[in-house]
Amino acid sequence: MGLSELLSYMTEENMAMLVDKYRSLGPLPGLLLPFMKSFIPPLPTLVIISVNAAVYGLWLGFLYSWIGIVGGCLVTFAIVKKVAGHPYLVRWSQKPKVQKSLVWARRQAFNYVFLLSLFPVGPFVVINMAAGLVGMRFRSFLVAVLAGKAVMVMSVSFIGYDIHRFIENPARLIYVVLFVGASMVISKRIEKRFSH
Repeated sequence: MGLSELLSYMTEENMAMLVDKYRSLGPLPGLLLPFMKSFIPPLPTLVIISVNAAVYGLWLGFLYSWIGIVGGCLVTFAIVKKVAGHPYLVRWSQKPKVQKSLVWARRQAFNYVFLLSLFPVGPFVVINMAAGLVGMRFRSFLVAVLAGKAVMVMSVSFIGYDIHRFIENPARLIYVVLFVGASMVISKRIEKRFSH
């Protein structure tokens, strides 16, 4: 099965059947699918998180999706950070223009990782790789990803858990928007602490 066939198979109904079929394996399917998102970017994040919430329930679905996504982010970050010490990349990073960009990126890393982690669609792999390449500290990356992905996964899980309720009453989305907005305000305070 090619990548395009795999992606066309990943509808919400098919994913729900797949996760439900392997539910006897416990949390493994709920953890593994979000984990794979860091290595196969085209996988549909919204569908995976929604299905986890529908199959496992709101809280377990949230927990499995969050652990899986954060785990995938940490593994890609660690791999890229290890490769970033390669002599070729070290020489490349010594160029003046590259140094200037890297200094700016290091200063802004926490903020960008957190903010971009809030979005359910986007280049997760690129964000993880960029953070690893600029030498972002592991603790800062961990806090940014844990917080950002928690907000994103909770928002999507909340909607995916009972999507019919949101279809019938779209005004309920205001709560999700307020939750994300409050999280962004809190993130500014967290960012100040970790940027020093």
